[in-house]
Amino acid sequence: MKRILALVLSIVLMLGIAVPAYATGDGNIDGGGGNMGDGTSTNYWNPGMDGVRVSIVNVDTHSVVTTPIDLTNKTPTSGIIHFGKVSKLSYNAGRSLSPVVGGYSYRNPAQSLPRIISSGSYPASIDAIRSYFTDEQVIRSIAGYVGMDFDTLIGGDYKIVIEPIAYLVYNGAYYAMTATEAALYDQAVNGNLRYWMGSLTHKNLPLAIFLEEADLGYLAWSGSTNSKASNDQIISSLGIGIVRFNDELEPPEIDEFDYEYRVDTDVITSVEVSGGQSDPDDPVSVQFIIEGRTYAVSNVYYPEGDSQLAWVKWHTPDEPCICTIQVRVRGGGTAQSTITANIVDLDGNDPPNPVADDRNDSFRLADIPEKEEMTSASWGIWSPWWQENWVWVEDWDKCWHTDRWTDANGVVHRDRWYHWVDNGWWEDQGWWEFDYNSYTASLTASMSITPDSLSPTATSTTLKSGYGIQQRTTARVTTTQSSAVTAAQNAVTYFPEFGYEGVWRLLDCSVSGRRSTFTFKDNPYSTYDRPTHFTPIWYPDGSYTPYTWLLDCWTPAGMLSVNLTDSVRISGDLWEEWHVAPTN
Repeated sequence: MKRILALVLSIVLMLGIAVPAYATGDGNIDGGGGNMGDGTSTNYWNPGMDGVRVSIVNVDTHSVVTTPIDLTNKTPTSGIIHFGKVSKLSYNAGRSLSPVVGGYSYRNPAQSLPRIISSGSYPASIDAIRSYFTDEQVIRSIAGYVGMDFDTLIGGDYKIVIEPIAYLVYNGAYYAMTATEAALYDQAVNGNLRYWMGSLTHKNLPLAIFLEEADLGYLAWSGSTNSKASNDQIISSLGIGIVRFNDELEPPEIDEFDYEYRVDTDVITSVEVSGGQSDPDDPVSVQFIIEGRTYAVSNVYYPEGDSQLAWVKWHTPDEPCICTIQVRVRGGGTAQSTITANIVDLDGNDPPNPVADDRNDSFRLADIPEKEEMTSASWGIWSPWWQENWVWVEDWDKCWHTDRWTDANGVVHRDRWYHWVDNGWWEDQGWWEFDYNSYTASLTASMSITPDSLSPTATSTTLKSGYGIQQRTTARVTTTQSSAVTAAQNAVTYFPEFGYEGVWRLLDCSVSGRRSTFTFKDNPYSTYDRPTHFTPIWYPDGSYTPYTWLLDCWTPAGMLSVNLTDSVRISGDLWEEWHVAPTN
């Protein structure tokens, strides 16, 4: 039977009969693009010089769990400049761009890639791309490349992130770039990459693959699919496709709000303004109408084909509500006209009063969660400047002359003649240029858990169950544009005895400049009104690890937040401190 099967397969291959491919994943992949501009001898891209970067991402933590790999049908030059194997998710989490010359690693897959990046003459097929990356054999190959078991990969705990790559020549040097890397690099060279290679780096490359549905914290792309995108749009939303597994078991979350804020908090709301060029002689302005108050942002500049973030800092109401923000743009640009913000209150979910005879015989330690985390952000402001170009404007006029003379007979003659005179003037026929000024913010934080000093037998790191712990969390924001950020303003701590869910403590916050300090609030169940959390009497010996999500550090590019943990050791319980003795 094996010989017969082998013979049949050989005949199939010789006759070119297509063997059906079976789809394993669900491709959240769409694409676009358009015609390409003309290149130069030092700035060009050849159709077909493309590939993809493949990353494996944990569904719950959104973390990249294996080293990304680059797949291409081509053989890039050995001295190509690249930026390592870094996923879009890592860049969005704060990883910086780091160019490397040579040593570029890639794989030519056994099953050739479809065309990834469209050009005018050679359009890519998004259906072919989607079919390729949901094909079982391709996914098996990817699992082998990254060293992961195939069944584990498709079991529902992981997703595959696909990013298009272009191999191009810029300023005479060969580069390998994902769409995100191209946008970050363009920021570093003040828009020069976009100037020379924008049809590729800011249109066909980022629009080669984007999301149909929101996933992994990225929104579905709803903008133009055949015009250049801005750096911020590319970094936040483009050049990413996702292959999902077992999605029918876990329907995607539907987020009907543009923002979620906390009550009584300083926040920043942003919109991206685009359309035409913001004329510096008549600049674009933006109005945000929030809770009956109008916030105006004037002098919004950006070059033709690009965009600019406009933002406003404001303070949320003291009570939970849904806030609808109206946005008006004047001066020719366009932006999202309505923003919906859900304002929630994190207070009021404190743990119940612990009692001495509590029991939990079925307790099992839960995994420590990881909520949304972004520890750095970048944004920028376009600044216009006038490029002088003095040109002489000709204005030729006839200059008439009259000559009078008398001939030998005494007859007076008058001759009238002219010559041309240029009465022109110098005129500045210059134009507006735009410089992109980049700004950044980063959030660092630490968390310390210690036994309550009133615990009679506790050490600095160990206590008996039933006694209290105290917490001190500090955060610091560093930024190159202090007026555009807020300090971290909220921190929520979850506890292992509750499986890190259901109940939590909203910490007291003290802000000084861009530094924040967080501690437990006074516990109403504490005899001495201590800012403490009581460990349950039944908690087993071993490590006791609270988890804190520190959040609400706002920037124009979104919210910075960080996950924190610290531990103390439980050894024994409170009852060991008690004994029965006769009274005298």
